[in-house]
Amino acid sequence: MSAHEDAVLAAVEGRMGRLTLNRPRALNALTHEMVRGITATLEEWERDPAVETVVITGAGERGLCAGGDIRQIHADARAGGGDASAAFWRDEYRLNARIARCPKPYVALMDGIVMGGGVGVSAHGSVRIVTERSRIAMPETGIGFVPDVGGTYLLALAPGQLGTHLALTGTTVGAADALLCGLADHFVPSHRLPELLQALATRAVTDVLPSFVGAAPPGELGAHQEWIDHCYAADTVEEIVSRLFANGAPAAKTAAESMLAKSPTALKVTLAALRKARSLGPLEAVLDQEYRVSCAALSAPDLVEGIRAQVIDKDRTPRWTPATLTEVTDDDVARFFAPLGDRELSLATGDCPQEVPW
Repeated sequence: MSAHEDAVLAAVEGRMGRLTLNRPRALNALTHEMVRGITATLEEWERDPAVETVVITGAGERGLCAGGDIRQIHADARAGGGDASAAFWRDEYRLNARIARCPKPYVALMDGIVMGGGVGVSAHGSVRIVTERSRIAMPETGIGFVPDVGGTYLLALAPGQLGTHLALTGTTVGAADALLCGLADHFVPSHRLPELLQALATRAVTDVLPSFVGAAPPGELGAHQEWIDHCYAADTVEEIVSRLFANGAPAAKTAAESMLAKSPTALKVTLAALRKARSLGPLEAVLDQEYRVSCAALSAPDLVEGIRAQVIDKDRTPRWTPATLTEVTDDDVARFFAPLGDRELSLATGDCPQEVPW
């Protein structure tokens, strides 16, 4: 078995098929090979009557998955024109759709860090479990990118404007707030996860869960929802920032300052993507839109610059182009949503994973 194959461990344990993301030193960041491996395994298990439940976990103690391997994306965008990244996203977004349509219970143990692509392989599942250690985020605007992997679909469905707040600021949330925003379904204490896995190997999910699920520790977003809903309902990013500063709540001021450190282009494209996602319909249609946006980002300056500043050089001082919100025009934003012709993802037109009878 190759090193790439080792990065995803697949094993059938009783009635459970268990996928383990196995790059703990990289916080289980997804590579193209990992996406292909997960997809192939799901295709096999969907048709295997011996596998009644699919479970995804992450190796190591730090989390399920910190996202895609953005170092690879940086190198590809700089040297290869982005073709490899576009191919990675094509397969990754197809996988996200397959997970959402999985005909068997798909249980995601969202313990520890779950960000970006980690949300994509977990939060579309039918049973999403968080713990007191869960730290969930879509932090893409901080690297000049836009929430993808179905993130704009999930965040657009969150109550009020909570999803807009999370998308624009990249705020990390714990278990209770993930449950509030619809990113998870159940809270299970982390120390009980090994016991839960043992139970899932022998019994159905619906029989197992009631004896493990409990109340999550208190969250924070609920107490802030009044000002979040008011501020983020504005029509433009500039107005959102203005309302946040004017609100008076310390957390609102912190959110505004956080946004002003992000890519201005990414902020405006993210807001547009979220607003459009609400009227697009199914996940597949939103993934089609996200693919257009992601591919456009490869030829824009901020993605490469954002990854450089945060991950490559780690100077944490990205030089965004344009540098301010007022300089980002409507035409600049519209370019990210332009049709791709024969390069479209086309999930919503039928080229998507088909459900398989149980």
